[in-house]
Amino acid sequence: MQPRNMSMSGVVDLAAVKAAQEAKAKAEQARAETARQGGAGAVSPADLVIDVDEAGFERDVLQRSAEVPVVIDFWAEWCEPCKQLSPLLERLAVEYNGRFLLAKIDVDANQMLMQQFGVQGIPAVFAVVAGQALPLFQGAAGEGQIRETLDQLVTVAEQRFGLTGLTVDPDAEPGAAPAAPTVAAGPHDVLLEAAVQALDAGDFAGAVQAYKNVLSDDPSNSEAKLGLAQAELLQRVQGADPQQVRKDAAEKPSDAQAQIAAADLDLVGGHVEDAFGRLIEAVRRAVGDDRDTVRIRLLELFEVVGADDPRVAAARRALARALF
Repeated sequence: MQPRNMSMSGVVDLAAVKAAQEAKAKAEQARAETARQGGAGAVSPADLVIDVDEAGFERDVLQRSAEVPVVIDFWAEWCEPCKQLSPLLERLAVEYNGRFLLAKIDVDANQMLMQQFGVQGIPAVFAVVAGQALPLFQGAAGEGQIRETLDQLVTVAEQRFGLTGLTVDPDAEPGAAPAAPTVAAGPHDVLLEAAVQALDAGDFAGAVQAYKNVLSDDPSNSEAKLGLAQAELLQRVQGADPQQVRKDAAEKPSDAQAQIAAADLDLVGGHVEDAFGRLIEAVRRAVGDDRDTVRIRLLELFEVVGADDPRVAAARRALARALF
C-alpha cells in the first residue's frame, strides 16, 4: 500500500484530517475500554524496534500507526552513516519507552518502499502517524536535533491524533503480541461508516445526509461535525470551474459570494491561510447580511481544519479584530 500525504507542510489534506479524527476517536475509545478492563497487555523493550519489509508494511507500519507513531529508518548494510544513526535511533526507541515504534527498512531488499517514500539518499528517516507519512530528516543528524524532532513528533501524535504510545513492560516476553482492547460499536457507527463510504465514492450529498442523521440524534458527535464540514465543502466545490471562480473573485473584491467561492477552492487546494485571509478581508469590506454570511462560512472552514490548528487560532483573532 502506498504511503499517503507525503507532503505535510502547509497543506490541509481532507483525507488526513478525517484520518486524524478517526484515529483520535478510536484511541480515546480504546483507552476507555482498557481502563474498564483493568489494563491491556504490554510489549517488551525489544519489541520497540522491528524490521519491516514490503509484505508486512501495511500490518506493521500503517495499522500500528493508529496506536503509536512509527518512525521509519531507511538503511543499508553498505551505508556508513547508517551505522552511526541506526544504533542511536534504536537506543532512543527504548529510552522513549513506547512513545514511538522504530521500523527499520533495508532499502536493498525493499526498493518499492524506498521509491514510494521518495527516498533520494540514506540514511533517511520518516514517520507515519494515523496512516499519514511525513519526512523527519535525511542524512547524518546530531542526537540533540533528533531528540527535538522526536519530541515534536510524539507531542503532535498525542495532541492532534490522541496517540499516547505503547505500554512497555521490561518483564514482558519479546514477540508476544499485546491483547488488543475490543471496542464496542457505538450506536452511530453504521451511519458514520456509510458517510465515509459515500465520501470515498464521491457521493457528497449522501455523506452530508448521513452525517446530519447522526447529528440529529447526537448533536455533540465530534466525528460527525468534522465529517459534515468536509462533505459540505466538497459538495460546494464539486463541478466548479476554478478559473472562472478565481476570475470572479479577482474582478469583484466586494462580492461576498465570489470571495466565499474562491475561499472554498483555496482550502480544498491546501491554501489555508489564503482561504482564511480572503474571508477576513471580505468581512472587513462587507456590510449587513453579507458580512454575517461571510463570517458563518469562515467558521465552517474552521471546522474543516480543526480547532487545535494554530492557523485557526490566528484567524479567529484576526476575525475578532475585523468584526470589532
